[in-house]
Amino acid sequence: MVIKMKINSVELTISAVRQSQYPTDNKPELLLVGRSNVGKSSFINSIIERKNFARVSGKPGKTQTLNFYNVNNDFYLVDVPGYGFANVSKERQQKFGMMIEEYLANRNNLKEVFLLIDFRHKPTQDDLLMYNFLKYYDLNVTIVATKVDKIGRTFRDKQEKLIKDTLNIKEGDNFVLFSSSTKLGKNDIVKKIDEIVYQNEE
Repeated sequence: MVIKMKINSVELTISAVRQSQYPTDNKPELLLVGRSNVGKSSFINSIIERKNFARVSGKPGKTQTLNFYNVNNDFYLVDVPGYGFANVSKERQQKFGMMIEEYLANRNNLKEVFLLIDFRHKPTQDDLLMYNFLKYYDLNVTIVATKVDKIGRTFRDKQEKLIKDTLNIKEGDNFVLFSSSTKLGKNDIVKKIDEIVYQNEE
């Protein structure tokens, strides 16, 4: 397969908190979800080939809107608030949950969800809830195991099995080992996006 995707432009065009604020131009959308501090900003920067486009925050829980990144004017990467951060109030967490559920339940443009899981740890209860939540809506999911470079090669197979077994990954979903530092797995993600956005336009 010839990769057609080449990053020419990226723009944060909309930060939404409700359905009426979503883009109306009917482009494919790819959603990014994961715990606070799982490495979503680094993941975005790596995929769009920009060093500091998505701010890497030292304060987990900082993203509080659905951020729509318009890539090449062809598709949107949609970044949502990280979950599982204890210092965010229960009320705020509930609002985040409702905001994300409204998006998942009503967005026909959504073509794929990238669920980021920290490779160094066993998936948390929040990770498991999120995965099951996505499957409840019958969404296509790619599990992205981040920070793989932090684990020695000899332990990676064991850690991968632990994550897959804990989540009970459904048939048809993908699993990608990823590191924003070493670029491991970047090509796999780019191929997936290319397949969704560009290979289907003919």
